[in-house]
Amino acid sequence: MAAKAKKKEEEAEVEEKPEAEGEAEAAKPKKKLPLKLIAMAGAALIVLAGGGTGAYFFFFSGHKEEKPKVAEVKPATFVDMPDVLVNLSGGNADHAQYLKIKIVLELPDATIVPMIQPLMPRVMDAFQTYLRELRPTDLDGSAGLYRLKEELTRRVNVAVAPNRVTAVLFKEIVVQ
Repeated sequence: MAAKAKKKEEEAEVEEKPEAEGEAEAAKPKKKLPLKLIAMAGAALIVLAGGGTGAYFFFFSGHKEEKPKVAEVKPATFVDMPDVLVNLSGGNADHAQYLKIKIVLELPDATIVPMIQPLMPRVMDAFQTYLRELRPTDLDGSAGLYRLKEELTRRVNVAVAPNRVTAVLFKEIVVQ
């Protein structure tokens, strides 16, 4: 009888195994994921992780707040020139036209002033000879005044070389 009991127990175990295996198979998905899908998901995960890491380094670690450096600005130095009064060329024969101009030279540094002062007669001569050749139409509009300013700046820099003048500024311009 013991043999029969053992046989029945083995049969019961065999019958229980298929049921247990059936339950395990029911718990498992019936289809396996394709290898391509797994590879694509892995690649997408790597791209997202890399993008997040790159964004972190770009926005947070690469840009430290720095205080803006304030460059020491030297105040400009201004030198007044004597008034210049010239008659303009090309005017009508019945009356002459005159140009009266007050000019200020802008220098980058105050140490240049003593070097330029002895050269003022040369600067005035350059101004006089150029201004006498102007016609009243040469001074029309802001473009004409800009050209005049640029030409006078060029002539002053030639006269005071090797020193430099930053700009020629007009205090007053009268054409009569």
